[in-house]
Amino acid sequence: MKVLIVDDEPLARRGVRVCLRKMSDLEVIGEASSGCEALRKIEELKPDLVFLDVQMPGMSGLEVADSLDAATSPLIIFLTAYDEFALRAFSVHAVDYILKPIHDARFIEAVEIARQRCSEKQAGAMMSNIRLLLGARSIEQGVGRYPEKIAAKTGNRTFYVSIDEVDWVEAAGDYVALHAGSRTHLIRETMEGLERQLDPLKFVRIHRSTIVARKQIRQLRSLPTRDASIILMDGTELRASRRYRIKI
Repeated sequence: MKVLIVDDEPLARRGVRVCLRKMSDLEVIGEASSGCEALRKIEELKPDLVFLDVQMPGMSGLEVADSLDAATSPLIIFLTAYDEFALRAFSVHAVDYILKPIHDARFIEAVEIARQRCSEKQAGAMMSNIRLLLGARSIEQGVGRYPEKIAAKTGNRTFYVSIDEVDWVEAAGDYVALHAGSRTHLIRETMEGLERQLDPLKFVRIHRSTIVARKQIRQLRSLPTRDASIILMDGTELRASRRYRIKI
């Protein structure tokens, strides 16, 4: 991964460089000392990963992240001296955040998350190209598309639940429970089987037993265990495990 380091303090930039020396798969391609310079360097150098200081004179790191196009933005790991910025960091799609002074173990953990996200990003780009090549054919033949409804049975009756109405899904023994507003529908299916039927652009698995509609996520809060707490639009609180959090 090509790396850009952004911090208004030279010693802080040097500290990140020192931490990166043992990581042969990461190459530092530049530095920036302000938000405006960071935007120029991101446009010019096209880094894969940016270590971005939150608090800088003029344009802050959060403002830099807000200015980037989500579709083409590099991965971001925020650097901050205050834990209060964590939630805001994730709201602008940061991979992770590191508190200053930097601790080696925490730095390594954040970089590993970035590596995984980078691999997924590359795989996603490849799949997008494949879908573009096969798109017209799939539409004509009616294949390769995600279903608009899921059949849920109650006794001898079958209900069809619109995918767009599903807020979140949880495992329930041999069934999965679809939560759609005030209603809950049970279907005989595995989490893995249902996950394959759901559009990953609309739904994300946050736990081995939980899938959530992306549009229903209102808030994400990092926990000391490195898991996360997710609050939905209706106030429902769910836990996102470390294994799945990087997909959110």
